[in-house]
Amino acid sequence: MKYVVVTGGVVSGLGKGVTASSIGVVLKGCGLRVTSMKIDPYLNTDAGTMSPFEHGEVFVLDDGGEVDLDLGNYERFLDITLTKDNNLTTGKIYQSVIDKERRGDYLGKTVQVVPHITNAIQDWIERVAKIPVDGVEGEPDVCVIELGGTVGDIESMPFFEALSQFHDRVGAENFCLVHVSLVPVLGVVGEQKSKPTQHSVRELRALGLTPSLLACRSAKPLEQSTRDKISQFCHVSATNILNIYDVSNIWHIPPLLRDQNAHLAILKKLNLSSPSSLPYPKLDEWEKMADSCDRLTLPVKIAMVGKYTGLSDSYLSVIKALLHAANACSRKLTLQWVAATDLEDNAKEENPQTYAAAWEALKSADGVLVPGGFGDRGVQGKILAAKYARENRVPYLGICLGLQIAVIEFARSVLGLKDANSTEFDQATPHPCVVFMPEVSKTQMGGTMRLGSRRTYLQTSDCISAKLYQQELYIDERHRHRYEVNPEMVEKLEAAGLKFVGKDETGRRMEIMELPGHPYYVGVQYHPEFKSRPVKPSAVFLGLVLAASGQMGAYLKGDKNCLYTPNGLSTKRSLPKEVYQNGHTNGVAESLKANGSCNDFWEFCGWKTSRLEVKQYCTLRQLRRTEMAPNHTRYVSSCRIIRGVAQVVRRIL
Repeated sequence: MKYVVVTGGVVSGLGKGVTASSIGVVLKGCGLRVTSMKIDPYLNTDAGTMSPFEHGEVFVLDDGGEVDLDLGNYERFLDITLTKDNNLTTGKIYQSVIDKERRGDYLGKTVQVVPHITNAIQDWIERVAKIPVDGVEGEPDVCVIELGGTVGDIESMPFFEALSQFHDRVGAENFCLVHVSLVPVLGVVGEQKSKPTQHSVRELRALGLTPSLLACRSAKPLEQSTRDKISQFCHVSATNILNIYDVSNIWHIPPLLRDQNAHLAILKKLNLSSPSSLPYPKLDEWEKMADSCDRLTLPVKIAMVGKYTGLSDSYLSVIKALLHAANACSRKLTLQWVAATDLEDNAKEENPQTYAAAWEALKSADGVLVPGGFGDRGVQGKILAAKYARENRVPYLGICLGLQIAVIEFARSVLGLKDANSTEFDQATPHPCVVFMPEVSKTQMGGTMRLGSRRTYLQTSDCISAKLYQQELYIDERHRHRYEVNPEMVEKLEAAGLKFVGKDETGRRMEIMELPGHPYYVGVQYHPEFKSRPVKPSAVFLGLVLAASGQMGAYLKGDKNCLYTPNGLSTKRSLPKEVYQNGHTNGVAESLKANGSCNDFWEFCGWKTSRLEVKQYCTLRQLRRTEMAPNHTRYVSSCRIIRGVAQVVRRIL
């Protein structure tokens, strides 16, 4: 087994997780099987009870592990399925050592950090590194290990000592240390400074570890003089100094490392030869994703109505899932953060400007997303957002709490149950739409929710969700919740029009909710964001972006050209592929009903009948004049409009 250890210095938040993930991608491109681990030096057993404001989102694995968000990066980048043991914490190590001591496994010896804690860390790493995570039997070839925090943190000391011992335990030819450091530029001087990196490496050496490679983070590419100085004072070969400078999107990082021959340096240090016959790692897919993402210009605006809007890492997987879906739809994601509390009535009195801005942001969005969360703060604002989306036919996706919010709002507004609520927020509510799950502990917090991968059975094929999931009979998604839709209320809700099209194996747990007749009003009890991948976006997130960008109709009809973009460039509300290629309608007139409205025409073409959008993306006076036409008959009678659009598109391209 070969080990690549990634550490950080100077400051936190340098992107060690992305660096470790990208190293894994490059090694995987060489034909190696890669697994990953994250070491977190905090005393918590896991991330399950930590506030998103403190540590970002809690990422959930198939086995129910509540882990650090960096494991989400590993899974997305490497397309692997990790286990809860791939996240090692101080709490887990100390708990395992104390359990052994209580059983008498140490035969009465005095239990100390060295050797008992450090040995436990090494044993854990060796054991977990052998677990296959790519669906193929047999041990992986390389384990990429990220040590959280920075060099010098007091809580990290046992892990640095353990890794120093581990270097000797596995042998120098099986151990490669990559140290991520910062190369800042002082505003007054304007010169790249290497001194922070020098100090960081010196402190790392004092702990018994010598970096094999340095990954220098900087705003701009390293100057040659800076590279030479770092090489001289840190005693690292210039060829082993990598530069990870700021790029437009993180998908550029693996090709960036490949282009700097990071794989060659690592393979040489680990005494490995690439099993692949390629002269360098094949990262065509990554380059294509990164380039196409950069070329997107046409926006789709999604309003994120949440509780933790002050820290984007609180919803990291949700943001990534939206990006995956937007890229698949050839749209540039514009995320509109809306604090749920700012939508509430009391905010109107306390801070009218914030209240007005929040509602303006919500109303200007193409789609609304309410993510999961806990606690009653901001719940009323989320209910108002769900009501706005339902009544105004704005595409809506509710995740976990977002589903429960939509059910409560529907019960209040449609069923007339004004006091309808969740027992999480009001235990005395006379109309409990959402209830506490019976088998879940009410006293212990950590690890007691309905966690991990659970199966959802689709109840009908005649629904949006079934079509988005490609008519699968069942789906496996990851859960993290304590409350569920009250099964006693389901009959009333469905009689009023709300449909639960996905349920668990018992039929009593509601997993997927839809509102027939609405362009896209979907709620899911699970967390689909955790299984979204760059090249395989989550189905329900894809549905939200499709509906928000006017492409849902064509997509559900099986039109594979509805997402077509010539030369990889996006166009606002994509027109049929034939319009780009030939400049004529190719049967558009035949597909339009004689009694349809102008909205039908623009819907077919993927456009919205919005004066602002038409003026913004097409300056033809002809289009501006016909935009407000009462029906589409004047369009059908002539193909000039379509030809005009095609001409404009050609000029743009």
